[in-house]
Amino acid sequence: MPLTQDQQNRISEVVKDILLRRIENFPELGAQIRNAPFHKAFLECFKERLEPLNIEMPYLIALASWLHGLNTSIGTGFENISHILSGGYKRKFTGAYKLRVKTTQASQIENIIRDLKSGTHLPDLNRENKLIFNYPDADQEVDSLEFTVDTYVEKENEIVAIELKSVRPNSGEGRGEKQKILYGKAALKCQSPNKGIKFFIGFPFDPTSEDSTGYNKERFFDYLIEFKKFFAYDEVLLAGELWDFLSGNQGTMNDILDVIAETVCQVRG
Repeated sequence: MPLTQDQQNRISEVVKDILLRRIENFPELGAQIRNAPFHKAFLECFKERLEPLNIEMPYLIALASWLHGLNTSIGTGFENISHILSGGYKRKFTGAYKLRVKTTQASQIENIIRDLKSGTHLPDLNRENKLIFNYPDADQEVDSLEFTVDTYVEKENEIVAIELKSVRPNSGEGRGEKQKILYGKAALKCQSPNKGIKFFIGFPFDPTSEDSTGYNKERFFDYLIEFKKFFAYDEVLLAGELWDFLSGNQGTMNDILDVIAETVCQVRG
């Protein structure tokens, strides 16, 4: 089933808000930027490569800054669209809202991380869930790592949490993400022992695909530095798979791109 009219309208408002804010900040041709001596000094190394683009260096720096802002806005847009599709919301388990885990769970998490890092075990979602979801009720509790869920959906029988990543994670980030997700699953299970717990990392698109909505997990995992060491394929939702999971329908990514294209036409007039 395609997006409802209400979902289309709400996604269009998200897109329109991003467009209007970025239009206001788009650098004018010939516009000078504030002093950026270090950028200029470094870019001298690439002067010959940049010459065919015929872009003045101050404008190039201004444009790069604008694109960085656009990337940030789109990342927030992904979160908002995920909430519209799933009925979920962003939730923080930090500070006064920090959760607790059993000492057995904390010990198993550290064992899992150590084994994955050393290569003693390959990522295995079923194995890891068994290790952290089974604990003595009388076990003592300790503070969990603080974590934030970009898209949190709580149902009668299960909790679904998704960490959204709109840029390529840095080298070594896989270990920290895995540890956070394991603690997140353990803490949510400890809080709601009668509910199933699912925690994913979601990537809105596959930058290695030639097709705008296509994806290849094996190729994508090779693109991510060290992620294959810590994550199994079924812990990651990629491109169309992510959007279909959020909406519960097929072809959702195409529907979102259609709404964006239509909204862009409306804004351009």
